[in-house]
Amino acid sequence: MAACVTRVELSVSCRSLLDKDLGSRSDPLCVLLQDVGGQWAELGRTERIKNCQDPEFCKKLVVDYHFEKVQKLKFGVYDIDNKSFDLNDDDYLGGVECTLGQVVSSSVFTRPLELKQGKPAGKGTITISAEEIKDTRVVYLEIEARNLDKKDFLGKSDPFLELYKQSDAGTWQVVYRSEVIKNNLNPCWKKFSVPLQTFCGGDFNKPIKVQCADHDSDGSHDLIGTFETNLAQLQKAGDGSPVEFECIHPEKKQKKKSYKNSGIIRIKSCKIETEYSFLDYVMGGCQINFTVGVDFTGSNGDPRSPDSLHYISPDGINEYLIAIWSVGSVVQDYDTDKLFPAFGFGAQVPPSWQVSHEFALNFNPSNPYCQG
Repeated sequence: MAACVTRVELSVSCRSLLDKDLGSRSDPLCVLLQDVGGQWAELGRTERIKNCQDPEFCKKLVVDYHFEKVQKLKFGVYDIDNKSFDLNDDDYLGGVECTLGQVVSSSVFTRPLELKQGKPAGKGTITISAEEIKDTRVVYLEIEARNLDKKDFLGKSDPFLELYKQSDAGTWQVVYRSEVIKNNLNPCWKKFSVPLQTFCGGDFNKPIKVQCADHDSDGSHDLIGTFETNLAQLQKAGDGSPVEFECIHPEKKQKKKSYKNSGIIRIKSCKIETEYSFLDYVMGGCQINFTVGVDFTGSNGDPRSPDSLHYISPDGINEYLIAIWSVGSVVQDYDTDKLFPAFGFGAQVPPSWQVSHEFALNFNPSNPYCQG
């Protein structure tokens, strides 16, 4: 019987978040925590979206799903107003506690956000959907555009792309959001990759919606145009022959009979490659080598003083030995000959007692290897 553990990818979106910013809207981010032995441990966080009360986070949160365990999760949404990684100095917009079992057993899991138990965070809600990661293939895409509509009164448009896949329930789910290219009606976006599972669930005919919009710093982005396609069509791009799509603004098309399009989106290349896991490499015979370098410079302090990293305690160990053992004991399983070169730098070395910045720790430069 197969082990009941699998990787699950969680997509998160929120609606009607609290507004904590004066003069603008909140800049939300979602963090995922898991209960590990009674303590909350962070598993991951989404990107931060500027000036947005209804965020659809593009970055997926990945978690190991164990069928036989109750896995308690906590999703917390924060308004991020600074560059620090610590969330304690950011405004809390609400959260929800649930189990991974509840999420995977619901096709779409929506709950009201709470500031604390029983206290709702305004009208805010969070929606989480889960998908098992089975496919290790990755889609690589290069996209550019030509003659996009000018949306800004003074300058040109600041275009960015959003790609959506259609879920089984028929809703659109964002799978990629590009960078913004400022003041350019003929943008060429950076090459990007999306796991095939995330992109279309492995279904090459699943509808994909591509949307091009003009970025506004206050979050009120203007649609330039959109089109629908699928991976089977996108795959025809490559080898110098791009696939082109008309970028259509639905309202303009309805109003104007003479309307053609709001620009052309060109798929320059679309490749699908397998992304190998660490285990694939190890099982395929990958060897990992390990070289030790020990710092003997005076900045370490007097080795006779307990404050020094070189101080050897009465039980015969010190900080350097602990570090070498903790890395070496893991790595040695992936090295067939178990021979590890070890060097020092910043010491006066016999016989000349000159300062050397690379010497073999066994004083044998022709064979600096240590056994195990």
